Amino acid sequence: MPSNHPSSSHLIRNSSAMLGVSTTKGTHTDPPYIFTTSAVTNASANVFADFFDNLLNHIPLPRWAIFVILAAGGLLILLCCLCICIKCCCRGKKKKRQREELISLKGVDGKTITTLVQPDVGDVDYGVIKHYRGKLLYSLDYNATLSELTVGIKQANSLKAMDLGGSSDPYVKVYILPEKSKTYETKVFKNTLNPVFNELFTFQLSKSTLLKSTAVMKVFDFNRFTKHEIIGELRVQLCNVDWNHVIEEWQDLTEPTKFEEENLGEVCFSLRYVPTASKLTVVILEAKNLKSMDYGGSSDPFVKVQLALDKRKWKKRKTSIKKKTLNPYFNESFSFDVTFDQIQRVNLVISVWDHDAMTRNDAMGKIFLGCDATGNQLRHWADMLSNPRRPVAQWHSLLSAEQVNSTLALKKKIPIPSKLKENPLFDKHFK
Repeated sequence: MPSNHPSSSHLIRNSSAMLGVSTTKGTHTDPPYIFTTSAVTNASANVFADFFDNLLNHIPLPRWAIFVILAAGGLLILLCCLCICIKCCCRGKKKKRQREELISLKGVDGKTITTLVQPDVGDVDYGVIKHYRGKLLYSLDYNATLSELTVGIKQANSLKAMDLGGSSDPYVKVYILPEKSKTYETKVFKNTLNPVFNELFTFQLSKSTLLKSTAVMKVFDFNRFTKHEIIGELRVQLCNVDWNHVIEEWQDLTEPTKFEEENLGEVCFSLRYVPTASKLTVVILEAKNLKSMDYGGSSDPFVKVQLALDKRKWKKRKTSIKKKTLNPYFNESFSFDVTFDQIQRVNLVISVWDHDAMTRNDAMGKIFLGCDATGNQLRHWADMLSNPRRPVAQWHSLLSAEQVNSTLALKKKIPIPSKLKENPLFDKHFK
């Protein structure tokens, strides 16, 4: 019975004929199945190429733009995959670290000494790792006859680097608690971790007050336009000191106490002195983080600019009042006639006040610069004198009015005749 299906030899002949392959006997050829597989693969590739070419032709964009879009899409997909992989790796490390912490805490239970010892408040680090901050060499000497305590800041060693270049600009602030009637500052040393100060500071303290006091020495890193960073501090309980001889010793700096000093805010101003014109120009730029003086949690600040010549009040001016703000912006300029001889004997007092319409104005903070200043204030004044005709701006932390008044110790005003007060020049320079 004849078969309705074509034979395999017939199929091979037909395929060979379609592909242009000769099947004549006697001619050497490779096995037919090899030619058939290559032909099918080439045909599939041609069909895909034709389909891709037709698809590109239907897109209303030039070929180069299409390829750029495809490349960008591929890059975006690659970046997404990379981010996912990184996130998965970080999550795995975090879980591993948490697992290690849990393992390390298994040995701590209610019976261990660790859970029974309560640290002092000053020893609690609140999760902060202790870092080495350097050493400070200081001296203490008390003269009972004169009731004078002399604190010597000798030198520091291996201070902590606070600047990006791996160095610091250190200076030391010294005061006595709890009275804190005076605050002294050493000179600023640029780009060093081993400054040699060799400065002495004297405090008037009775014997009874001395035994209840604490000497505080804080090492700061100076920054002209930002807040000065504290490197470390020393606190010496004076009741524990043997006053039969002078104390001189090295001590490691500790982490500063966070809750001692009240922050009175900062003020920024520029100084400019022109010797040829005998002109001192003070520009009050702005203040920030001032103390709240009103019930509503705000203040009405203004700034007084005062010159004191030979320890006596000389000239003063004041800015406008800024209502209900703790971060006022002034940008107000004041010029004073000061000869070169006077500039070496004058002190500049910058004070911030809270304006009250019904009651007396309240002092919010003060700072003074000039021939009797120390530390950052003296440095700012010296920079002004060494750069004539050029304004020099700097931020300063405000001190209490009591501190500045006791340190500056201005004399009382000279009585002025009433006729002189009526002179217009008097109103201009003295009021």
